[in-house]
Amino acid sequence: MILLANPLLFKILKSPPRAMALFPFVLVALEKDKYDKVLINHEKIHLYQQLEMGIIPFYLVYLGHYLIQLIKLKKHHPAYMNIVFEKEAYQNEWNLEYLQDRKLWGFWKYWTR
Repeated sequence: MILLANPLLFKILKSPPRAMALFPFVLVALEKDKYDKVLINHEKIHLYQQLEMGIIPFYLVYLGHYLIQLIKLKKHHPAYMNIVFEKEAYQNEWNLEYLQDRKLWGFWKYWTR
């Protein structure tokens, strides 16, 4: 994992996140976010997801799932929160040991939730 702070990148986004995982990088909006263990754990979960699926398939499924949720829910935030990969990351971000015990394709159980 390569951790970078880049506030300019995040300023061009309409609704900027605090961080994003683009394998092998975790990009954070602010230098101080590099030290937020929960935020970094959330993004590390996404790195594991990307490695499991393959980077390009991950992004295709992520985008496809987001678009399906957006059509269904009509609003960005609920659609984003219902992406299967985000469900796994948000539910487990506080568990800093999660990745040590995580099963292969751990996000799969969130498809039906």
